[in-house]
Amino acid sequence: MKKLANLFYDAVKLNPQKTAIWCDNKSVAYNELADLVSKYSNFLLKNKVAYGDHIGIPMNNSIESVALILSAANLGVGLVPINPTLPLDAIKTAFSFGNVKHLIARQAFYEQVDKSGGLNVEGEKFCIDGEYDNTIPFSDALNMSCVRPIIKEVSGDETLIITMTSGSTGSPKPIDLTQNNKYQRAIAHISLYHITKEDVILAATPLYHSLAERLVIIPLIIGGTSILLPRFTPNIWLNCVKDLKVTFTIAVSAQLSQIAELLSSPFIPEIDSLRCVVSSSALLEPHVKNELIKKLNCEFHEMYGTSEISTATSIYFKEAINHKQSVGKPLPEADIRILKDNGELAKANEIGEIACKTKLMCNGYYGMPEVFKASLQGDYFMTGDLGYLDDKGFLYFSGRKKELIITGGINVYPSDVEKCVSQLSEVSECAAFAYPDERLGEVVALAVVVKPNCNLGKRSIQIQCARNLADFQQPHKIFFVDELPKNAMGKLEKFKLMEYVRLHCPND
Repeated sequence: MKKLANLFYDAVKLNPQKTAIWCDNKSVAYNELADLVSKYSNFLLKNKVAYGDHIGIPMNNSIESVALILSAANLGVGLVPINPTLPLDAIKTAFSFGNVKHLIARQAFYEQVDKSGGLNVEGEKFCIDGEYDNTIPFSDALNMSCVRPIIKEVSGDETLIITMTSGSTGSPKPIDLTQNNKYQRAIAHISLYHITKEDVILAATPLYHSLAERLVIIPLIIGGTSILLPRFTPNIWLNCVKDLKVTFTIAVSAQLSQIAELLSSPFIPEIDSLRCVVSSSALLEPHVKNELIKKLNCEFHEMYGTSEISTATSIYFKEAINHKQSVGKPLPEADIRILKDNGELAKANEIGEIACKTKLMCNGYYGMPEVFKASLQGDYFMTGDLGYLDDKGFLYFSGRKKELIITGGINVYPSDVEKCVSQLSEVSECAAFAYPDERLGEVVALAVVVKPNCNLGKRSIQIQCARNLADFQQPHKIFFVDELPKNAMGKLEKFKLMEYVRLHCPND
């Protein structure tokens, strides 16, 4: 089993003066980051944090947060990172699932929580950016020894991160990721995308999500440079890539859609450092994909995966020009099957549930072994996603199984409707979903966001659908909304659409 802290300290020895990480206009060299990690480790040990404990962290993107991840790896401690803006009940639920004993947070978080009734933990509370009642100030860590403490029990097989699933289709679940899980995933991406110590790697998603954690860990265990954005806007992203000479990044599709829109402006900075960009999270619209490939002038890949299985497939569009709607072929570490409802293998080009066997599988749902076991068929994780494999072995994603619309007994895949309507130049984004109907059980409904300064009526959408879709795929309900409900990662929360349109379109 690999110990991430060992790999990091090895990189420090080889690159002591090299920039390890940049965040919010501040950078630290490898030797400086190592000193901080050692001080944090000694400080936590002094304050009753022991091997195997779990620490809750309402995490922001900062150098301190990265140092805490490495300190946790060094001590054999688990972290439960959480979005600090979540409602208190959701935070309590996550911390309960993750068996949190200690808490590390900022003053603003403690103030907000106390207004809502407080948050109790069994162990210690630490304040990372000052002082607060009944907490231990983390500033005291800077007075600790910078000699690395060695915890002999650490094997690499203990929990490092418990991350909550996005909950984009319902109740979130706690995913248990060990140090070895994180290492195996990092190595798979290093191999797949030819990452080296010369790369400058950008993480532009929140550190409480596994993608940003991976993009930070990869460079720090091989001697590369990590760029961590404190927050994302397309302008900040483009300027960061230009000014800091970013060479590699994985971005979620919602971010790339905003970046593509900005790239059409004549005033964008010239980008010449990028070697490779990878899109994740959800499928990109074809016109967005084409704009990015044309303007970024680098390798452009798209991947498919889930938090449980990590990246399962990847596609490089220059090498797969005839498969642009695909999410690629399985990684060497993975095997993909398409299963019908009766558990039998689907034929080529036949839609079924995507199942994946992979060496990159998580360690299960923490404290919920039976729930995780129920999501397996043999060694294959049932993703809850629908798709098909073509006769060349390329995977095509069709949507979430729970989001399938069954109208009069006929299956309608929301992605088919969305692709059709997205071809209208006035449409910024859209989402198809099931709407209750007394006669047919469900009918197709459509929520549409129109681009600024554009006019689009229901009739134009109906004509577009009539020309390109079958009768049973036609939307019976069309709602115009200012935005679609999304989570902090920019991922569409389709399960909220029905309530959303009822609130925002009461007269439709």
